[in-house]
Parts: sequence; C-alpha cells; structure tokens
Amino acid sequence: MEDYFDNDDGLNETYDYGDYHTICDKEAVRSFGSIFLPVMYAVALVVGLSGNALVVVVYTSRLRLRTLTDVCILNLAISDLLLLFTLPFWAADAVHGWRLGPAACKITSFVYSTNFSCGMLLLACISVDRYRAVAQVTRGRPSISSRPRKQWLLVCVVLWAVASFLSLPELIFSTVKHSHYRMSCTAMYPVHMARATKAALELLELILRFLVPFVVMVVCYSWVGWTLSRSGGGRRQRKWKALRVLLAVVAVFLLTQMPYTLVKLSRTLDIIYLLVTDCDTSINLDHAMQVTESLALTHACINPLLYAFMGSSFRLHILKAVKHLGQHLGSHPRQPPQEPTVEIALNNCSQVQSQSDSDDQDTSTFTI
Repeated sequence: MEDYFDNDDGLNETYDYGDYHTICDKEAVRSFGSIFLPVMYAVALVVGLSGNALVVVVYTSRLRLRTLTDVCILNLAISDLLLLFTLPFWAADAVHGWRLGPAACKITSFVYSTNFSCGMLLLACISVDRYRAVAQVTRGRPSISSRPRKQWLLVCVVLWAVASFLSLPELIFSTVKHSHYRMSCTAMYPVHMARATKAALELLELILRFLVPFVVMVVCYSWVGWTLSRSGGGRRQRKWKALRVLLAVVAVFLLTQMPYTLVKLSRTLDIIYLLVTDCDTSINLDHAMQVTESLALTHACINPLLYAFMGSSFRLHILKAVKHLGQHLGSHPRQPPQEPTVEIALNNCSQVQSQSDSDDQDTSTFTI
C-alpha cells in the first residue's frame, strides 16, 4: 500500500509535526458543515440555476452572438450551471459522507474545479473585450466587431483547456478516504511528492483563479472608466451610472473571491512552513474555508445580474418573451416602458454612432 499525503479540506484528523504525531478531533467541523453547507448549496443552486438557465435560453434562442463578450457570457452561464450541478453531491457528502465511489469522486471534483477556474478566466476575457471595444471607438474605428467567430471559438476553447489542465490534479488524486466510520471525497497526494510541489500547484491555482482575473479586470475597467469620465457629450447622470456598474463588477468579484483566496493562501503557506501547530487553529481555518468557499460560490449566482441582465437588449428580449407568453396564455399585458440606454462605447467628437439603437448593435458596448 502506497503512503499518501492527505489534502482533505476540513476533515483532517491526524497531523505530523516533525518528530511527533498528534490527533485533532474535527467533529465540530463536520457538524457545522453538515448544516451550513447544504443550506448554502441549496440557495446557490436554486438562485444560480434560474438566472444562468435564463441566460442560456435567451442567448441560444433569441440573441445572436455578435461579439466575443456575447460568446463569453454564454460560456460563463454554461460554466456556472455545470459548477452548480455538482453542489448536490457536495451537500450529500457534508451530511452523509461520500457514498458514490472513487470514479464519481474524481469526476465531480474535476468538474467543480474546471468550471470554477473557467468562470474566473471568462470574466477576465470579458473585461479585455470591453476594453478593446472602447479602444476601437476612441481611435475612430467602427464599433461593430468584424472578428471571425472562429477566433471567438478558439479563445473559449483555450480558456476551457487551461481550466481543465489546472484541474488535472483533482482528476488524478481525488479518491474516497475512509476514516472513523466516515467516507469523504478528497485529494490524496503520494508522500514522495514534495510539499513544495503541492504548494506550487496551490499557488498556480490562486494565481489563475484570482490574481490574473482581478488584475485584468482592474486595469481594463479602470481605463474604460477613465475614458468615460473624460468623454464629451452625454448626460452626466448616465455616465456615473455606467461607472457605478463598472465599480460593482470589480467590487463583487473582490468581495466574493478575496476571503476565499486569503484562506487558501494561508493553507498553502501552512503546507510549506507548517505554520498551524495546534488543533484549535486548524479547526478555525477549516471553518473559515467552509464559509469563504460558500461565499465564493455565490458569484455564480450574481454573474447573470452583472453580465447579462444589465444589458438593455437582454432585458428587452426577456420582456418580449414574457409578453408573448402572456398573449399565449390569453392575457395582454401592457408593454412596460423601456429604460434609457447607457453606453460605455464612446463616440469621437467627429463621429456619431448611428447604429446605437439598431438591432445589430455591438453588445460589447456594455449597455445598461
């Protein structure tokens, strides 16, 4: 039997610190997780499924994919749905332990990790495309994208491939662990793999899941906001509304992902330097991991609000669908008044975008 290094997030019960071996009872962690995690996962599942499913239906049935942003938003909704579909398995694991076998453990862990990573990378891609759209207009170029759809597809394939590659350790090392009358799905690393190697994998995950998307979003949206604030014409109220949307996108990402990233970083540093030397600290860290990871998952529920529903064209298609449904059911509700459109795609002083209200408008203009 080969020896393994336990990577269990919250259910570790034995620790090796140098020359001594100690046991830490994690029953409190399991009891808290068996109540807290199923509740959080159920809320995320209901809210996230409804919002992301609506995005997929509208984009596939009513909206054309005119820009890379559209393609990324559709892929983001699909990624969030796949991530949410794994939550019932983790909820059952928190309550009863893992009872589906090693194969299901590997697949579920891989799907969860892949879609978590892919969602973060897609957010970075959306910010880059919106920066590019605004840059084209400020340079006097047409705002309507002529980029071939094959290139959009290639970008998304690359992002999915990177996320899948990052999640390969979950597919390889995840297995069912038996301990104290309980089975859990966790990653078990062979002892011959140095702690530095495992720490490097954790750091790579933190960089690609948080640091890269956050830096890209801050840089791109800061430039867009600066350009918007300096632009002439337009109503000041609409400009500040658009700036608030940009700020909300970055703030929500930071508030939902930063706590989880800090806890993950603490665990990574513990792998390298063995900083946790008492049971109480380890238990507190496990509780923090459960809470912050649940908070990070809420981003999958908020994404439809930030990236799809704020678009006036998207809301208009939803209103049309509701109106058609009402007519089909025999009722004829009045069409609600349309909200004014705020566009972040800016015009040059000598150039007016005559296509801003047309059906073929470039949705990368970040309409609100």
